[in-house]
Amino acid sequence: MPTAQSAHPGESSTLPRPSVFLNLPYDRRFKSLYLAYIAGVSAFGMTPRTTLEISGSERRLDRIYNVIRECSYSIHDLSRVQLDRRPPATPRFNMPFELGLAVAHEKSGGKHAWFVFEEVDERLEKSLSDLKGSDVYIHHGKISSVFAKLGNAFLRQRPRPTVPQMTAIYFGLQDSVPRIMEETGADTLFEARPFRELAALASGLTDRIILHKKP
Repeated sequence: MPTAQSAHPGESSTLPRPSVFLNLPYDRRFKSLYLAYIAGVSAFGMTPRTTLEISGSERRLDRIYNVIRECSYSIHDLSRVQLDRRPPATPRFNMPFELGLAVAHEKSGGKHAWFVFEEVDERLEKSLSDLKGSDVYIHHGKISSVFAKLGNAFLRQRPRPTVPQMTAIYFGLQDSVPRIMEETGADTLFEARPFRELAALASGLTDRIILHKKP
């Protein structure tokens, strides 16, 4: 697997912020980790991107691939391997499929580094054995562990935030959720406008908490 340094390192504040495609489950039980990924990626001076942005008449698959191509990195959390209990009982294939798109983009010469995260140790060896030999970041469903593993994945990235700094950004996002939901009128955080508000807020908190910029 390529390292983060093999894509755009983004170590100079004068360069545009690298983008990170977040391939995550969109469900209520994952909400805390969803906020953690947005907070953590932003803390490293990068811009989170997701499929929530995708709209319009263009074929969805093409739009997803284009977003991945626009990003220097991608994070693929493959924690959801259980069957969806709503009939018909079916596993989720979108997340491993989008990982495949990222791998294909990198293998075809794209300047892109991809990272795989999982909740349960050794489960990926069974659910996606083709990744055997690749680094997998196990977070055990814990916010603090997501932050720690992001630090390992983006070891060469600047700035290099601490786990307490990422936690502070996370709590800033969490405290703003009721306001964002009210102002956007959204039914869930997993919609385009709430995501955009969260990403903008995380960027501002990063400037204040990590880069010590005055508002």
